[in-house]
Amino acid sequence: MMGTRHRRRRRSVNLRPNPGASRHSPRGRRLALAAGTSFGLACGTASANTPLGLAEAERLALAGDAGGVALLEEAEAFEHLAVAAGRLPPPQVRFAAVNFPVEYGGFGSEPMTHAQVGVRQLLPPAAERQAAERRESASAQARRAEAEERGRSVRLAVRHAWLDGFLAIRSRALVAASRSAFAELVDIERSLYAVGSKSQSDVLRAELKSGHLEARLIALAQRQAESQATLGRWIGDAAQRGVDAEPPQWPALEEFNALQAALAGHPALAVASARIEQSRAALALAEARLRPAWTLDVGYGYRDGRHPSGLPRSDIVSASAAFSVPMLARKRQQRGIRAAQAQVRAALAGKDDLLRRLAADLRREHARWLDLGRRLAVYDEGLLVKAEAAADAALAAYRSEAGDLATVVRSQIELLDMQLERLELRAERHRARAEIAYLAEPS
Repeated sequence: MMGTRHRRRRRSVNLRPNPGASRHSPRGRRLALAAGTSFGLACGTASANTPLGLAEAERLALAGDAGGVALLEEAEAFEHLAVAAGRLPPPQVRFAAVNFPVEYGGFGSEPMTHAQVGVRQLLPPAAERQAAERRESASAQARRAEAEERGRSVRLAVRHAWLDGFLAIRSRALVAASRSAFAELVDIERSLYAVGSKSQSDVLRAELKSGHLEARLIALAQRQAESQATLGRWIGDAAQRGVDAEPPQWPALEEFNALQAALAGHPALAVASARIEQSRAALALAEARLRPAWTLDVGYGYRDGRHPSGLPRSDIVSASAAFSVPMLARKRQQRGIRAAQAQVRAALAGKDDLLRRLAADLRREHARWLDLGRRLAVYDEGLLVKAEAAADAALAAYRSEAGDLATVVRSQIELLDMQLERLELRAERHRARAEIAYLAEPS
């Protein structure tokens, strides 16, 4: 019987932009999102009546992935924020009436009364502005790496859904062929029963097995519909074309050491590295806030009226500087620094844990791929041949009246089960190959 299919644990893209399109234009970002390679699978455009190949399904999924576009848009937003964070805050323009008498008189009645206009500029520490810029730039890098990782995850999800459809289609073909053979056997049994050569129990046994195969066909049709619905999540109505009955062609798998080396380029690790940079920039920002921030103020005052000597009062210019005293809040600042230090340690530990998990996944999937290859070899190198020979021999004996119907039915069912088991092993090996591609394909 068919084994339980392997279900991949859910894993939550910087896709390289097309050189001919600006990475800041919406069209450029969509082309960048669709530019992910299909791991050596040739991409082509097919008509609506052509079965859907895996490469085309991947291309359609990446081209229509709005989630990846959203991540790239967020990355662009953080890049703009990084530029803004490195600049000085805008200056303030102030207007004031200084020393204006409230009981009597006006601008000309008191010597120090004047109208003033001034400019005030806040000067945060340069280290603070640099740290804020680093933090926003790291956020942009994280979003681009997340977009690249999403591209890999989308391709993997499409590959699993496509392989579900492939397995259902090929399984239906095997069961349909076997059902046709049993239908012929039922007709023979009925004919022999009509002339008294066979008993009614033989006819019922043949009809029972034929009905069982019909039920299996219905179940496989349901599985195929489910795979189309899953695939439609990524490619829309194109999933209704049905998948190609030919298996995907993968490039030769590299040695395990080369796969381990390629694992270091996984975009999820790039996301973790960007998170580390974010936390380090946050630490630098907290440390920079221990330094004083300066405020410069320059003003021009207009005075009306005259001195007792008759000379007009002179306009005045004022300038001042102020600075914050963060040392007065040192305990509070130290708490923020310790929190930022803990965040750095957490980000470093998180990346180490992620690397170990990805390495373990790679070892597991590579071992599974090798094991499935050995199991397939057992089927291909003799098991299926023997099952086919046994089924042919039972049928030949039955036709010559040297055997019974029960032996024919049993041998045919055993042959079908072995064919279905081999097909599922084949699909599972493709799944393992897809997992390896997700983990260690070139960026």
